[in-house]
Amino acid sequence: MMTTGQPSQTALMSAAARAAHLLVDDTPPIFADTLARTFLGERADELLGYHRSYGEHPVLSGARTTAVTRSRYTEDRLAELAGRGIDQYVILGAGLDSFAYRSGPADRVRVFEVDKPATQRWKRALLAETGTTVPPPVVFVPVDFEKESAPSLADHLARAGFDPARPALVGWLGVTMYLTPEAIGQTLDVISGFAPGTELIVEHLLPAEDRDEAGRSYAELVMAAAAEQGEPWRTFLGVEQMEALLREHRLLPVEFARQRDTVGPAEWERTDTLRPFELSVLARASVPAR
Repeated sequence: MMTTGQPSQTALMSAAARAAHLLVDDTPPIFADTLARTFLGERADELLGYHRSYGEHPVLSGARTTAVTRSRYTEDRLAELAGRGIDQYVILGAGLDSFAYRSGPADRVRVFEVDKPATQRWKRALLAETGTTVPPPVVFVPVDFEKESAPSLADHLARAGFDPARPALVGWLGVTMYLTPEAIGQTLDVISGFAPGTELIVEHLLPAEDRDEAGRSYAELVMAAAAEQGEPWRTFLGVEQMEALLREHRLLPVEFARQRDTVGPAEWERTDTLRPFELSVLARASVPAR
């Protein structure tokens, strides 16, 4: 269907996990991404077929748990901030994120989707082919960090209309594990230069010693597969390490949310196979007043 390249395998797997959550897990859902299936394009039946047939496998149920909890946490926080007047949302490594195309506060928030040019070309072609409307507040910001330095992110965002003098929410999910600590630090430096009151939600993978048994088992299987696909996991950070890294780059840590913290305890009383496990943490930090 597409001739402009493909999104990364991890972007496809994440979208498939969000879509499959509505098909194979119990209701009410933890997170309802009603467009995730559409964003899988011609691979939808193939990728969702795995979840339909083997949805109780720890890797697939773990992928769904990870994908829906991080999206739920981030979009819940965005809704809170939008209610306070923050109207800029930067998605780093946007991939097949569908927030801007679903109902919700998208009409009150300008969304800056940052990703590789090839991924964005694929996504935009898919949006056109499926008749999915691109709302006016959505801005695509193509950045190839393999060819450009992280500081250029600020220039790209400014040219796209981002106002660094006004607070924003920056979401950075499912990315840092593929980067070096130096590359992570460069991007944190850029974010710390945004307006005071800006918040960052960044996901980081825990080192092996900080994972529970389910997290260790999941990581062993998925890490090997990711490396075979040319997307090796490079960086693992404990909570104290991430806190220190944020402070080093002039960001104020606010909260470290584990999977079990992203929803209320009652929502974990489930009869399906979704269970919180110790694999990743969502660090929330803010840009302090200068």
